[in-house]
Amino acid sequence: MVHFLHPGHTPRNIVPPDAQKDALGFCVVQEEASPYTLVNICLNVLIANLEKLCSERPDGTLCLPEHWSFPQEVADRFLRVMTWQGKLTDRTASIFRGNQMKLKLVNIQKAKISTAAFIKAFCHHKLIELNATAVHADLPVPDIISGLCSNSWIQQNLQCLLLDSTSIPQNSRLLFFSQLTSLRILSVFNVCFHTEDLANVSQLPRLESLDISNTLVTDISALLTCKDRLKSLTMHYLKCLTMTKPQILAVIRELKCLLHLDVSDHRQLKSDLAFHLLQQKDILPNVVSLDISGGNCITDEAVELFIRQRPAMQFVGLLATDAGYSDFFTTKQGLRVAGGASMSQISEALSRYRNRSCFMKEALYRLFTETFSMEVTMPAILKLVAVGMRNHPLDLQVQFTASACALNLTHQGLAKGMPVRLLSEVTCLLFKALKNFPHYQQLQKNCLLSLTNSRILVDVPFDRFDAAKFVMRWLCKHENPKMQTMAVSVTSILALQLSPEQTAQLEELFMAVKELLAIVKQKTTENLDDVTLLFTLKALWNLTDGSPAACKHFIENQGLEIFIQVLETFSESAIQSKVLGLLVLNSLKTWRDCALSSCISHIQDSQQSRCERLHREE
Repeated sequence: MVHFLHPGHTPRNIVPPDAQKDALGFCVVQEEASPYTLVNICLNVLIANLEKLCSERPDGTLCLPEHWSFPQEVADRFLRVMTWQGKLTDRTASIFRGNQMKLKLVNIQKAKISTAAFIKAFCHHKLIELNATAVHADLPVPDIISGLCSNSWIQQNLQCLLLDSTSIPQNSRLLFFSQLTSLRILSVFNVCFHTEDLANVSQLPRLESLDISNTLVTDISALLTCKDRLKSLTMHYLKCLTMTKPQILAVIRELKCLLHLDVSDHRQLKSDLAFHLLQQKDILPNVVSLDISGGNCITDEAVELFIRQRPAMQFVGLLATDAGYSDFFTTKQGLRVAGGASMSQISEALSRYRNRSCFMKEALYRLFTETFSMEVTMPAILKLVAVGMRNHPLDLQVQFTASACALNLTHQGLAKGMPVRLLSEVTCLLFKALKNFPHYQQLQKNCLLSLTNSRILVDVPFDRFDAAKFVMRWLCKHENPKMQTMAVSVTSILALQLSPEQTAQLEELFMAVKELLAIVKQKTTENLDDVTLLFTLKALWNLTDGSPAACKHFIENQGLEIFIQVLETFSESAIQSKVLGLLVLNSLKTWRDCALSSCISHIQDSQQSRCERLHREE
C-alpha cells in the first residue's frame, strides 16, 4: 500500500561512507547496523523481567534467586544498563546487596536512589570507580563520601570519583575527601565545592586529574600542594575566582607536570585569561592539551606561536573564539582542534563538549550552517547530534538547533545512507523534545518535516501512535498551505500503520476527520485539483479502512454528501477511484449499522410481544 501511494519509493539499502574518506562514519554505520551483542540482549531481557525473576523482601525491595551469581564484568555492565534505562531505584538497587554481584566499576548516573539504598547496595563492594553524576538530591555528596569511607578497602583503593552536578545540603560545608587516599581522578563539575574543599582535595597523595568547573572556588593557590603530581586540571567557567590574572598565571606556571589544562569559559563573559596565558613563554612546558574555547581576544597567530613552542601538543579547544581558521590548524600533523571553522573541528567540538550545553549550542549552530546544503551522508555527525539531544533534554536551544541539524543531515536521499537504528534514536529524541516543549512551534515544524522523509516514515521504528496524535493536532491548527499539505501526507501514511484499535483510541480522530473533510470541501468549492486534495483523500481512505470509529466520524460530518460533490466536480480517475472506494466502504458500514439496528429493534419488538402475550395468558 505504501508503494502504491508513493510509487517512486523503492526498497532501501544502506550506502556506507567510504572507509578512506570517512573512517569514523564507516565505523558508525558498521556498529549501528550490527546486531546487539548476546550479553546485552540477555541483560535487557533480565532487566525487563526483573520483577518476575526476583523475590521480594519484607521491606519491599527485590532479591535475586539464591543460586544466581554474576562475575564482575557482567555485574558492572548489568548495573550500567539498568542505570541507562532508568530502572535503578531503591527497590531494584537492592539486588546488588550481598555477594551475588561483584561490582568494581559502578555507574549510577542520574539515578533516583536514597542514601540508605546506596550504602546497602554498593558500599560493601570493592569499588575502584564510582560515577554518580547528576544523581537525585536524595543522595547528596556528603552521604556519598561517608558511605564510601565506611569501607576501609574503598578508602585505600578507590581511584576515580565523578560527582558532577550532584547536590550538597545548604548546612554542609567542608567535604572530607582526604580519607580516599588512592583517589587519582576527581570531578566536581557544577557542585557547591568551595576553596576550603579544594585545600582538602589538594592533599590527596595520588591525585592526578581534577575538574573544578563551575564551582564556588575563589582561590586556586591550594593547587600548589599537588603541583608535582597533578597532570590534568579542568576549570571551565570558574566564575567565582577573585584572584588577579597574574596570580592565576603564577599558580599555573608552577604546575609543571600538567599535560591537560582547560580554562575555557562562556563566550558572553569575555574572559581574557586565555589571551594572557598564550603570551607566556615559560608556562606549561609539557602540555599536550589546552582548551581555551570561549576565550576573548584569541587570534590564530597567538595560538599558532604557542603550539609551535610546544610541538608535543595534540589538542586545542578554540570553539566560540576568533581562532582556528588558518591553514596551520589543518596541516599540523597529529593536532585535533575543537572549533567552528570546519566540519572536522565541529565534529571534535560535538564530541568533546557533549556534556556542556553552552558549547553544545555553539557547535550545533556551526553545524547547522555547515550542513545547510549537505550532499554527503555523515552518520558519525548525526550520532553526535543525538548524543547532544540525549544529554540536554531540557535545554530548548540545544533541542531546537539539534532538530534543525538532524533535518539537514537526513534530507532527501541522505537518510538512505543512515542506519535504521540511528534514525530511530533521533526520531524518538525528537518526539521526546516535543513532550518537553509542547508549545514551541518551530520545534514542532522541524519534527513534522522529519516525518515527511519517506525513509524515516516507512522504514524506521518509532511510536506511530504518538506520531499520529502529534500530526493530527498539527493538522487542526490551520497552518499555512505548505505545512498543511505535509501534515495531510504524513497522516495518510501513518493511518496505514495503525491498527483499528489504535485508530479508535486516538482522541484527535474526530477533529482530524472533520478537518480533512473541510479541506476536501474547500478544494471542491474552489474546483482545485492539487496534491493536497489527493493526499487528503488518501488520508481519509486509510483512516476509515477497517476503523468503525473513523467511519462513524466520516458519516456524522456529512462525508458521504461531500464526496458525492467531489464526484460531480472532478472527472480525474485518480480522484474518482479513491472517492468511490471510500464511498463503498462507508456505505457498507452504513448498511451494516442500519441492518444491525433493525435486527436489534426486531429482537426487542419480538421480546416485548412475547412478554405481552404471556401477561395476557396469565
